[in-house]
Amino acid sequence: MSPTLVRHQLPHSGSTRCDDPPAPARSRARTRDWAEIQERMLVPLYEAAYDRLGIGPGTRLLGLGCGSGLALLLAAARGAQVSGVDADESRLELARERLTPDGMPEHTRVVSGGLEAAAPGDAAFNVVTAFHPVGCVSTVEGLTASLTAAAELAERGSAVVLGGWGPVERCATAGVLRVAERLSDPPGDRVVGSRGWRPSGRDDLEDLAERAGLRPDGSGRVACPFGYADLASAVRGLLSTGLFDAALEAAEQRQVEKELAEALHPYQRADGTVWMPNVFRYLIARTR
Repeated sequence: MSPTLVRHQLPHSGSTRCDDPPAPARSRARTRDWAEIQERMLVPLYEAAYDRLGIGPGTRLLGLGCGSGLALLLAAARGAQVSGVDADESRLELARERLTPDGMPEHTRVVSGGLEAAAPGDAAFNVVTAFHPVGCVSTVEGLTASLTAAAELAERGSAVVLGGWGPVERCATAGVLRVAERLSDPPGDRVVGSRGWRPSGRDDLEDLAERAGLRPDGSGRVACPFGYADLASAVRGLLSTGLFDAALEAAEQRQVEKELAEALHPYQRADGTVWMPNVFRYLIARTR
């Protein structure tokens, strides 16, 4: 099974205010910010889960919400066969560049379509990952449906990895993300598909696994500090997560950026760098 990336059809929306840059340019810029600044913050989470599961040759991995492909690239470097799906086409383009660079064998295949396009050929998947942190209020329903569908493409008893924020008191970034919560419209008024944020509940991952018909089989915590070269990089990185999309729909971009920068000041060091310690959680579940 060659590396495969598909565009997963989940609802998504971003800011559409008249004072914002054109949507395609904004999307490309935020995608680059995600890939160059923010995505690496979750590497400890990816590596901890891969170590625990012994990801390597013989692993046939499907990544839900694979983004720009860093988690897939790390799994492939361990010898795994990887496929990925994502709703964001601009991030998926970067994943294609990473996983199918010039000079790769012709059998390396990248396609577009729904989740069904990721269906394995000669053998079912035996690992499914959903690292995108639970806590984005409008993604839970879609993620449940995606996990249910992905489980049908996997062998019985396959591992499914769910990622999420740790306890609020252990996540410095939680205080910063409250800017997004405060500036957003009330939950009932949000645009369906916008990626909001809420504090994590203790049993979020277990609840999600239960809704998707999965059997919990262990969990762990991982330190994932968010570190940035300067305040401007921190603002760009956090805006690239999508967690401020609802805020950007409700307020001007300059206001969101200003209040985000103010919330980051307590975490700025004397040398100008920004450092926020965080703990993330992962749950290993099994398909039935």
